[in-house]
Amino acid sequence: MRTTIREVRAYTVRGKGADYHDQPGAHWIDDHIATPMSVYPEYRQSRRSFGIDVLGTLVVEIEASDGTIGFAVTTAGEIGAWIVENHLARFLEGREVTDLERIWDQMYRSTLYYGRRGVVLNTISGVDLALYDLLGRLRGEPVYALLGGPVRDELTFYATGARPDIAQQLGFIGGKMPIHHAPAEGQRGFEANIAALADMRARVGSGFWLMWDAWMSLDVEYATRLAHAAVEHELRWLEEALIPDDYWGYAQLKRQAPPSVLITTGEHEATRWGFRQLLETGVDIIQPDVNWCGGITELIKISALADAHGAMVVPHGSSVYSYHFVITRTNSPFSEFLMMHETAEEVVPMFAPLLLGEPVPENGRLRLPETPGFGVELNPDVPRERPYTH
Repeated sequence: MRTTIREVRAYTVRGKGADYHDQPGAHWIDDHIATPMSVYPEYRQSRRSFGIDVLGTLVVEIEASDGTIGFAVTTAGEIGAWIVENHLARFLEGREVTDLERIWDQMYRSTLYYGRRGVVLNTISGVDLALYDLLGRLRGEPVYALLGGPVRDELTFYATGARPDIAQQLGFIGGKMPIHHAPAEGQRGFEANIAALADMRARVGSGFWLMWDAWMSLDVEYATRLAHAAVEHELRWLEEALIPDDYWGYAQLKRQAPPSVLITTGEHEATRWGFRQLLETGVDIIQPDVNWCGGITELIKISALADAHGAMVVPHGSSVYSYHFVITRTNSPFSEFLMMHETAEEVVPMFAPLLLGEPVPENGRLRLPETPGFGVELNPDVPRERPYTH
């Protein structure tokens, strides 16, 4: 008997969750990090000040005709909930759970006139991931089994956070830290960036990977100078130096950067078409976020494009949603772990307390369990709201 989709439901959550900027108190992820808004002095100290936390978390639940429920979380909040309930649900309810390609294509085509990037693709990603979770639960298999099975026994991680030296002690293969000063902060800010890198290199010694995350905050000239100045401190890569739409700038930066510094980007890119343009710039590593780029259905296509271009795919940290993909791909040799501890000194689950059973690496490595779906559950103690119904 066919298993069809009975109902789609969308909930919102405020506080720690998929929107990991949506949390109170001091946190390294909000401490004077360079952003596109750094051209305005009043928005330099805190990313929350310009609204990075306004969306909140979207939870998508999909219930099958036999009562089985799959779910996923992403960053889309109430806007995403409205889109799910009022627009996307029509393409799911009554369809077979296995109609992944058809459902994705209809969601994407139907939202082209107001979507293509950003919150709409975040929302489509959440629906797609919930479908994979549901299908895995129905078949009693982990999502990675649905994708062809693992190509390695365990995942290997680098850590993103303010303390690569602590990450080294915790067994990670490298540490990626934010750039704190953007071009608008002048030569003094430039020198402060280099000094921070030099200090961290002195702490971790030679050989340990150190990377920089620029979060779309630089220009080609500044990024080029920064990359050359970082060579003596063994910078492994410079990530997301430019805004996502500046494909020509990325091509120029790749040409001008020193060969020893990899140019990486893609966290805020989406769909196979966006990544096709990005890959044609010659960047070394693409970093799609499976919660934002279109979900697993689209990430499969993005990864195949990257493979054909000889580029690695190292997804932006998104916990189990990227882990189940990375373990099945030879051109994704390692993973990112986002240190969500307030001072980046301990390994804690990325989406806590929203998810239960979320695995974390030990000594920089992780063996994925065989739990059906993505292997996590929603925490019933975390309040959620269904702002819209259909």
